Amino acid sequence: MLKWDNVIEWGRRGSDRPAPAAAAPVRDRPLERVIANEQIEVLYQPIIDPRTGRIVGAEALARAEIEPSATDLFARAAAANLDERLSRLVQRIALRRAGAWDGALVRLRLSLNLLPADICRPGYEQWLIDEMAAAGLQPSRLVAEITENAILHDPDAVAVRLTRLREAGVRIAIDDFGTGYSSLAYLTRLPLDILKIDGGLIANLTTGERDRIVVRALIDLAHELRLQVVVEGVESTGQLALLSDWGCDFYQGFLGAGALTEDELARFVGAANAEVA
Repeated sequence: MLKWDNVIEWGRRGSDRPAPAAAAPVRDRPLERVIANEQIEVLYQPIIDPRTGRIVGAEALARAEIEPSATDLFARAAAANLDERLSRLVQRIALRRAGAWDGALVRLRLSLNLLPADICRPGYEQWLIDEMAAAGLQPSRLVAEITENAILHDPDAVAVRLTRLREAGVRIAIDDFGTGYSSLAYLTRLPLDILKIDGGLIANLTTGERDRIVVRALIDLAHELRLQVVVEGVESTGQLALLSDWGCDFYQGFLGAGALTEDELARFVGAANAEVA
């Protein structure tokens, strides 16, 4: 039988092998112009309380005319060695817009996705703190989302930077939970506030007994560790009913709303929160 510890150790041994040479970056002039001219659109996916329907936050998502998908956009940026510049631009735009939110959006939390290269860069946490101050955004309204890949490079250094952000008031979320082998170890090692369960884990939630056992156990585990739980990719009322019964704190997904412009977000939040006022 392949035990969990053996899986972790196998992964560590594998990581010691020489990595294949990375392909040289290819210059991407259209993307360079997009970044230089700040031709980035930021959309927002609401984060919703499943019990009340209240909108508590929104995750910032980058779009550009040259690549309509954020995943494809950042993959293209990585191939041209522009991913850090693009990430910094998206974060700056999102922070400054959120800092100016008023009306229905004034108390909404902003969730930002951080690249592994972001949180692994010395001094990044101070840059983010400075950008929040320049935007006039209270740190308590920001959620910094990281993935397991960000942790693998240098867990101790990453933990120090996340601790500095958390001490400044920023909430820390681990994103796409359930897609890596060693995720459980990080729940005790990192200064976390939120666990985001990957949508892939709930795709068969209403039909698969094992899926239900795993997701319910993860929610219970997170709560035992005093972490809030956000479940991504919710698309059906059946999924939402189960998650709500199990105490899921918040959800994202097309059942609630897809990616919205800032104006659409304001209308959506105003209407949703008025119903539960």
